[in-house]
Amino acid sequence: MANEYAYAGSAGEEEPQSPSSQGHSSYGISNPFGTPNDTPRNSFYGGPPAVPEKNTRSPPSAFPSFPFQSHAGNPDPGTAIPGTIGRRESIDSLAARAQNGQVLHAPGSVNHPLSPPGSGTAYPAGAAPGGYGLVEEIDDLGRPYAPFMGEVPERAQTPSSAGSQSQLYRNSAAAAVAGKGEYGQWSFDNGHGLPRTGSAQQISMRAPFLSPASRPTSSLWAPPSFPYAYPPGSGSSTALGGYAGSGMLGQYSSYADIQAQLRKNKPIMPSSKIAQKLTGEDKPWITHKDGRARASYWLTVAGIVAGIAGAAVLCYFTWVDTYFLADSQVCSYFYDDFSGGLDTSNTWNTDNELGGFGNGEFQITTDDSSNLQVTNGQLYITPTLTSDSIDGGYSAILNGGSYDLGDKCSTTNTSACSVKASNDSGTVVNPVISARINTKDHYSLKYGKVDVVAKLPQGDWLWPAIWMLPVNSTYGPWPLSGEIDIMEARGNSMSYGAQGVNYVRSSLNYGPMAALYTTLYGWWSKKQSTYADDFHTYTLEWTEDFMRLYVDTRLDAMLTVKIQGKGGKSFWNRGSYPSTAQNGSSQAVVENVWDEAGGGANAPFDQDFYLLIDLAVGGTSGWFPDGVGGKPWYDGSNSAMREFAEAQSTWSATWPSSTDDRSFRM
Repeated sequence: MANEYAYAGSAGEEEPQSPSSQGHSSYGISNPFGTPNDTPRNSFYGGPPAVPEKNTRSPPSAFPSFPFQSHAGNPDPGTAIPGTIGRRESIDSLAARAQNGQVLHAPGSVNHPLSPPGSGTAYPAGAAPGGYGLVEEIDDLGRPYAPFMGEVPERAQTPSSAGSQSQLYRNSAAAAVAGKGEYGQWSFDNGHGLPRTGSAQQISMRAPFLSPASRPTSSLWAPPSFPYAYPPGSGSSTALGGYAGSGMLGQYSSYADIQAQLRKNKPIMPSSKIAQKLTGEDKPWITHKDGRARASYWLTVAGIVAGIAGAAVLCYFTWVDTYFLADSQVCSYFYDDFSGGLDTSNTWNTDNELGGFGNGEFQITTDDSSNLQVTNGQLYITPTLTSDSIDGGYSAILNGGSYDLGDKCSTTNTSACSVKASNDSGTVVNPVISARINTKDHYSLKYGKVDVVAKLPQGDWLWPAIWMLPVNSTYGPWPLSGEIDIMEARGNSMSYGAQGVNYVRSSLNYGPMAALYTTLYGWWSKKQSTYADDFHTYTLEWTEDFMRLYVDTRLDAMLTVKIQGKGGKSFWNRGSYPSTAQNGSSQAVVENVWDEAGGGANAPFDQDFYLLIDLAVGGTSGWFPDGVGGKPWYDGSNSAMREFAEAQSTWSATWPSSTDDRSFRM
């Protein structure tokens, strides 16, 4: 395509013709529309438009196709601005000026630094009108480039054929000024168009309009953003042939060549790679070694080795000194999964009484099926309200009502077998009925392992417990012969200030006299759930040398007591008892009753113990601290149970209606 371009000389020179230029106009540009009658009215090639009077020119905004309107901040593009060069022209205004004989462009003597000197370049006859390229000289910028303005593959710098030219461009003012044509040349009169941004005279106006490439209905042309005749491309002057690289008056470079010349390349940084490997002479620090550095290195290595060795030794002795009962060391002695019901003849005993069991508890314990039953292979101990079981209901509990266990009472203390409520005496019927069972006289254990799988109940002031008492009070009554609490808990919510149902606790209770006893205890807790949400295994491991109580796993040990061996300590020494203590109304000497009775270091926990499981309610033993969680009674009050009964509507509301959630299940 390069040989289809021709140089447009100065005025008066004859332009070369091509075979395809038949029917072109007298100005050297062919009319692609044929005859003038077939030419559109606003085309550069003429046509039938009416010719206005000479020197009369309508502003562009007067034409229907002109999209911009004049206002105070946006002068009419056709308004004359003194001292400026016309930049935007409509096709009709160009045609009108040409028809009136105005010169559209007067060549000057100043050459554009990036254009060839002299006259510009024009297309040969028959070529596409207004194609790429320099059309005149000096300030003529040529056709603006946009990908959709022609079918130009990969931004080739040569113009496309006439058939592929954009209709938008052919109807634009840019096409009208792409070369010599019917309307003559550009005019340098300062009476038309808007000022260029570089002009000395500035006015207050909005930003320049967009080019027709982005506004298809516009008939105005804005110069491209690059100051060269050719769009960006990868071509060179060689690829462009004689057109891009030469002219009658000299040669000039292509757009890509100019850009390459203007671009400043950063100098290549010198390589940091050494030419050859360094020798020992180049590294004097390896020939003259620092003794202190060597000592520091070996001391560090020795410290690491010593640390590893010390950790290994510590782990070994910790493993050796850790006591636990492996499954191979024990055998099954007693097992009950309640699949055959509750055996109260050969396995379990029921405690039926209402005396509080030494803790001032507020419940009645019975063997009634509503409180003690086996359902789906599980043992249920369920608390119920006494007011639902006696005549007169709730008011009878406080006055006039009574409860008698009769022959079922399991204690010789008759005061713990029946009760009658009276406002005068302040007595009340125990407001709750529950249950308690034990294996006394059936099964007992001295050393071994006890596992109980249980799910705790929910509800304020409920007190579930799995514990053990001695079969024979060898060392005397409680606490001299000891008590093992495998698990104790409170049914209060997690927000309870004295450890609610998300805590479980184990303890060992013993002492040389009733007024002087020791409690060794520990607990485990959950943060996001409670022990009433599911079943857990509560375990006791018991030997002559240690006792460990935990939930689910040894890692969750609530209490571990080493009695003998390395680190072991007898229960007497753990008590740190004084030489004398107040025992009732007199001062008594504190003696090691276990040693005097022939017990060893693990006394009093060196005897047979039996298992108890119960669900208590309230009490005055201090298990529920005064003033915590809205406790409605005081332990030291003579009417503690009445105070508890009077608040029945409050605490009973916290008990779940579901038997599964309210019961202590195993």
